[in-house]
Amino acid sequence: MPPFDLWAVVPAAGIGKRMGTKVPKQYLTLCGSPVIEHTLRRLLSHPRINAVTVVVGQVDEWWPGVPSGAHTRRVDGGAERCHSVLNGLKSLLKAGAKPSDRVLVHDAVRPCLRRADIDKLIEAVDDYEGGGLLGLPVRDTMKRVDSSCRVEQTIPRNQLWHALTPQMFPLAVLHDVMGAAISAGRLVTDEAQAMELAGYHPKMVEGHPDNLKITQKNDIELAALYLKAQVNQCE
Repeated sequence: MPPFDLWAVVPAAGIGKRMGTKVPKQYLTLCGSPVIEHTLRRLLSHPRINAVTVVVGQVDEWWPGVPSGAHTRRVDGGAERCHSVLNGLKSLLKAGAKPSDRVLVHDAVRPCLRRADIDKLIEAVDDYEGGGLLGLPVRDTMKRVDSSCRVEQTIPRNQLWHALTPQMFPLAVLHDVMGAAISAGRLVTDEAQAMELAGYHPKMVEGHPDNLKITQKNDIELAALYLKAQVNQCE
């Protein structure tokens, strides 16, 4: 197929309830800059990515203070992550992106993404209509518990993976399946789930374990260690 353009969408409208901070976790300070600024740098520095659409809350007092650059566009978010992602996809299509282009959807709070992992995902998915996502094979023994945290079952781990981001799909296909899932009342928690519901089989591509999602307070310290190990960004 002819070469496609590659775009990125970063949903960043969440308020980070689990973090328990007044400032949403994407705006917490990491190595002297907001978490989301690190994330955007990783995406914007990749030569294949044309531009990044950042989806933030309609009332967001922190976003204006984030250095974002000429290749970043702001779009209003929705009630849930899936609504925000769909808003970003709609914005890309309205702005002239081709339906056959590809889109990377990446969490705003994964600031340690490696360029090598982006390359690996692009190469693995390429022209595959079902798209794909970064992930990690489950290494620990998995247990299913009841509401009282009593173990009910040990789950075989040989075919289980942790889903990460970015997740990469054909733009128009992802737009359509996200819209269909939401219309059916399915508030999917990632883009691959919407593709699965539509009958697609995204490829799982093994990424690096330091592609951390910041969800707890101590994750900031861990992310700083990862950044320092990767590119010596922290003094």
